[in-house]
Amino acid sequence: MKRKLEISELIFKVISYTLLTMFALCCLYPFVYTISASISGQHAVDYSEVVLFPKDVQFDAFREMFTNNMFWNSYSNTLFLTVYGTIWALLVAILGAYALSKKRLLFRRFFNFFLVFTMWFSAGIIPQYLNYLDTKEVFNAVGITDDKWLVVIAMGMAAMNIILLRNAFEGVPSDIEEAAIVDGATEFQVLSKVYIPMSKSTIATVALFFGISRWNGYYWARQMISNSNEHPLQVFIRLKLEEYTDPEFIAGWNETYSSDSVIYALIVCSVVPILIIYPFIQKYFAKGVNVGGVKE
Repeated sequence: MKRKLEISELIFKVISYTLLTMFALCCLYPFVYTISASISGQHAVDYSEVVLFPKDVQFDAFREMFTNNMFWNSYSNTLFLTVYGTIWALLVAILGAYALSKKRLLFRRFFNFFLVFTMWFSAGIIPQYLNYLDTKEVFNAVGITDDKWLVVIAMGMAAMNIILLRNAFEGVPSDIEEAAIVDGATEFQVLSKVYIPMSKSTIATVALFFGISRWNGYYWARQMISNSNEHPLQVFIRLKLEEYTDPEFIAGWNETYSSDSVIYALIVCSVVPILIIYPFIQKYFAKGVNVGGVKE
């Protein structure tokens, strides 16, 4: 028989659900407004008549964007950075976390402290920028002239994600590893056949963190990628925003849709892939963070 809620519990639930609903609506509204503004007419957007639902619906802004070759080029660059950047960062994080999870590792406590230390104190943007410039010179010396690889490889480590994976690996029972070693498994086989399958939730969560950071990466991509043909989508959106908000450009604008609608359409297209992928990984998210973030 279901227990009847007390008055205090009922009040708490009502207040909690109300606040959560309001918070969810506040998070959802900007995205709904962006979609509405991207498909609304010029007068409605320029004079702030769009509040929630679109007015004078048209799709000319999306047509303008889809016929722009630079948009597709930047989209392919973003996919490149996201796919290869996530794979590389995940590989570095798994190998580093596996080594740091082993008590037999020499100077293990020092390495763990040094890893956490980088989260407390940062060298700053200027030393990091100079470091990336030196790395770029090394890449050019060995024949790697595509600056996208600099963003992929030079930014392939995140201390927080390594710690999450390390804690997840430490939660794997040592008896299973010992049994695998007795059966003749090598170190790589123990990692690939035991630790990775038993830590799928945390690995999926960390992969989501890496993927979103690579997809939304703007600052270092703009600073380090000099060739405009190699710019990712976020840099392309920023450059278009600077162009479409220029007073001289706006004065010469003579279209049936607003220049702001093009920017909103770009934002919608940059968010949609993450919205498609996230539901498939969301089921691992809470479990992965709990397993990797709590050490028993």
